Amino acid sequence: MSATLAVILVLAVGTYAFRLVGPVLHGRVTLPARAQELLSAGAVVLLVALLATGALTEGGGFAGWARPAGVLAGGVLAWRRAPFVVVVLGAAAVTAALRAAGLE
Repeated sequence: MSATLAVILVLAVGTYAFRLVGPVLHGRVTLPARAQELLSAGAVVLLVALLATGALTEGGGFAGWARPAGVLAGGVLAWRRAPFVVVVLGAAAVTAALRAAGLE
């Protein structure tokens, strides 16, 4: 067995075990309220950081103004509780219109 296959198998088993731990320990482990608040805040911060990185950068540099404007339009539509399809199409339309207008 090659080293690459061994690493893949170890990672697959580790991933399966990690996913299995949640349901198995669900009712047995309780976290303090403060820890739960911090975990919730951490999840929000992580998602915002991923959104900002994806919306503002491309190839290590600034992505231009069209993409952040599209993300902002999608965010506003989502905030206004538009259906998911409308959010995606609205964000894509704003980005495409700005790029067609020459604003990269």
